Amino acid sequence: MPITGSYKLTKSENFEEYMKSVGVGLVMRKMAATATPTTEITQNGDDWNIKTSTTFKTTDIKFKLGQEFDEETADGRNCKSTITLDGDTKLVHSQKCGDQTLQILREFTDDEMKMTLEGPGGVVSTRVYKKL
Repeated sequence: MPITGSYKLTKSENFEEYMKSVGVGLVMRKMAATATPTTEITQNGDDWNIKTSTTFKTTDIKFKLGQEFDEETADGRNCKSTITLDGDTKLVHSQKCGDQTLQILREFTDDEMKMTLEGPGGVVSTRVYKKL
């Protein structure tokens, strides 16, 4: 399965607008928009981990597929999240953050991860990561 591994951000579209739509403040949006995160995805049996690191902040989420877990986003929002596997190459990450329901779709090929973030009001951001 090509999902596990390390990935580095290479392309980002509409990310600042996405962050604005979910309520991220101006200073945090500006910092995040300039960051080039590295994401490491690991699996050990039923236990999964997605660790995303930038020079500003590191987030580390541990989960089991299909089981709700508490997540604190990089910008400090507290969410109830669930991640499921769609086929062999897609992770669907659903977040309930306050009154917002958000989705992050991670699609994997042998050499990249494409992340599509769906925010309120139909705002969509696409971020592409190259596999290291």
